[in-house]
Amino acid sequence: MSRIGAAVGIRSTTNPRRRACLLAATFVLLSAAAPAATDTLAPDTEARWVFFDLTPGNQIRFAMTVDGRPVTAILDTGVSYTALSRSYVDAHRLAVRRGGSASAIGGVVPIGWIDTRAMQIGGLTRAGGSISVATLPANATGSTRPIELLVGRDLLEGYALDIDYDARRFRLLPSGRMPFLGATAPLAVSRDRLVYVGEVTLNGRRMRPMIVDTGDGNAITFSAEAWSTARLVARARTSTISFGLGGAIVTDLAILDELATGTLIARNVEVQLEPARGFSQAMGMAGRIGSGFLQNYRVLLDPTAGHMVLKPGARADLPPLRSTSGLLVAAEPDRLRVLHVMRGSPAAQGEWRAGDLICMVDDMPIPQDYAGSAMASWSIGDTGRVVAFDMCDGSKRRLALRNFY
Repeated sequence: MSRIGAAVGIRSTTNPRRRACLLAATFVLLSAAAPAATDTLAPDTEARWVFFDLTPGNQIRFAMTVDGRPVTAILDTGVSYTALSRSYVDAHRLAVRRGGSASAIGGVVPIGWIDTRAMQIGGLTRAGGSISVATLPANATGSTRPIELLVGRDLLEGYALDIDYDARRFRLLPSGRMPFLGATAPLAVSRDRLVYVGEVTLNGRRMRPMIVDTGDGNAITFSAEAWSTARLVARARTSTISFGLGGAIVTDLAILDELATGTLIARNVEVQLEPARGFSQAMGMAGRIGSGFLQNYRVLLDPTAGHMVLKPGARADLPPLRSTSGLLVAAEPDRLRVLHVMRGSPAAQGEWRAGDLICMVDDMPIPQDYAGSAMASWSIGDTGRVVAFDMCDGSKRRLALRNFY
């Protein structure tokens, strides 16, 4: 049996341009391998940049076509076979072959397979072949726009993937091309999990394999086993919540002074620490390197050539924005729902609870575009600021912000 792994998620609880919560979904699909397909890379592929925007969850979102129909796609090196959403398949009444199940963070989800005639992404055209079908919830990206396609390892691994995060564009190049210079790190495709894998060095100890996952909006995630091996004590830790395709899990959250991958030394790195026997450990992985980390660099991913190249971008080594409230919320129509109260936070001391509903912040109603609005910055406000809330049950609350991790 072949395996499929994928990760999509919202990294930051603190970025004012992103929704103040964390969602992640990492899963492994079990089914028969896709039938043969023919790939063609256009002679002018270097000029065929694909422009994208970053979702509120830090994923690379762009437009492409499947069988001549436009789809909204996420670039996801953590999924081993490209996955089309179940809602898209149902809307177009496409025939799906049953394909078993997917082991996911929090549980198991059913999957299927569908044959395709042609897919095009930048300078790459694929004729024939099959892709998987899975339920891809819209809120996995932190926005209301639905996810229709996860573009995975099966389309990407034979090429050099050049991602220019600062310019919001990527392209596919022949393997071996080196369009820019930067730090280098090992990169391969795991032959048992069929996902991109690399490594990091923490406290002098090499952690591998680490899934290199552009679909995971978090920065760095470690399994409990890998973190124990590093024998490193973070100065301060709190908690956060992740929502996988199969359910929710709570992980620890910390910020490290530095870690390394290959010849790159990265500073001020946000990390998540999975609980014992968590997903990464169950998959035989030390953890994940996600888009929340990669977006600080221009990135070249070329597993055939055996390397990842990282050139520092405008935000490399800057301290990550931190929550000063401890409230992780999801935007709903005209309200915010509290998903998690971070351990040791002002909200935890104020007896906030998951499920609390906020209808106004500082006398302002919740806008439709909350995730991308300046209003969302209240959760990372300056220490000492007092935020006023009108709760949807008619009560009023106040919260004094402070640093707590």
